[in-house]
Amino acid sequence: MKKIHITSLATALLFSCSMVLAGPGHDHDEATSVASGNSPKRLPDGNVFLPKTSQRQLAVRTALAEEKDLPQTVELSGKVIMDANAGGRVQPTQPGRLDAGSRGFPQLGQAVRKGEVLALVRSSAGAIERANQQSQSAELSAQLEQARRRAARYAQLEGTVPQKDIEAAQADVRSLQERVAAVARSVSATEALLAPVSGVISLSNAVAGQVVDAREVLFEIVDPARLVVEALAFDLGLSNNISAASATSGAAVAVPLRFTGAGRSQREGAIPLQFRTEGNKAVPFAVNQPVKVLVQTRATVKGVPIPASAVVRNSSNQDMVWVHTGAESFAARPVRFIPLDGASVSVVDGLKAGERVVTQGAALVNQVR
Repeated sequence: MKKIHITSLATALLFSCSMVLAGPGHDHDEATSVASGNSPKRLPDGNVFLPKTSQRQLAVRTALAEEKDLPQTVELSGKVIMDANAGGRVQPTQPGRLDAGSRGFPQLGQAVRKGEVLALVRSSAGAIERANQQSQSAELSAQLEQARRRAARYAQLEGTVPQKDIEAAQADVRSLQERVAAVARSVSATEALLAPVSGVISLSNAVAGQVVDAREVLFEIVDPARLVVEALAFDLGLSNNISAASATSGAAVAVPLRFTGAGRSQREGAIPLQFRTEGNKAVPFAVNQPVKVLVQTRATVKGVPIPASAVVRNSSNQDMVWVHTGAESFAARPVRFIPLDGASVSVVDGLKAGERVVTQGAALVNQVR
């Protein structure tokens, strides 16, 4: 009996131990521990541990750093203006009231052709001016009636009246007829506002029945593929050292520019430089929009070209890039760079040739904590 009791006690203890080892939630805690060990995290030395699965999910891409001779770039502040040969303004030459043309008033972004009627301006002279015009018209009509009678009498006396007098009387009749017609047109004149160039409407200030003054800008027409970018340069010798240029409005899109010339008079202590957009496609710029102009000079500097999105900032607001140091590890490298164009930069300090730089997903790697 004693031997059987000891055996039963040993069996009970073994079962209770197995219950403790395999208690509820034990497998979940072990899985959580394994998962936390393989999750992205920031290491104490500042590096980032990023598993391969997370790299694929974040679409992290790297590129080999190669040092090259790159053009030295100067960044200027610029503004988009209208091309004088591809844009124009529509202004009335007389005050009046606006009426729509056959197609109505053009809307913003609508394409128009050169010579197309955009609006009509009906003269709205004041009461005194209109009375003076009507008085002048009546006076000219009376003179015209007298000239006709005189010409008719001279025609009946042909042979006794010199021919030159007859021709002079007929000339007076024609002259007075034209003057009467001109005054009559001025009383109720209608001016057709025509498109000076072909393009799209970029500005519209016209409403039916609107009373406008002379030289008031009602429409502006631009060619979206032919715009001018004007930048201010404080280096007077920069205009003679330009090899290429591009403009960007803050996005990653860079528009190539062609240098056309520099002004010979200073504006706010700087020399204005003018560039034209290239190509036949519309550019993502608008007139009067401020842009950043990147001018590449003929001078070169040693650097590593990388995308501008690869440069991020750390907690100290310092520029840096992420370098792939291992299969699942990334290290931060403080760098110093200069703009290369609107989409890439040239790292001149902080990177070594042969290092793998994160070119896509750097901002996501920088957010790992």
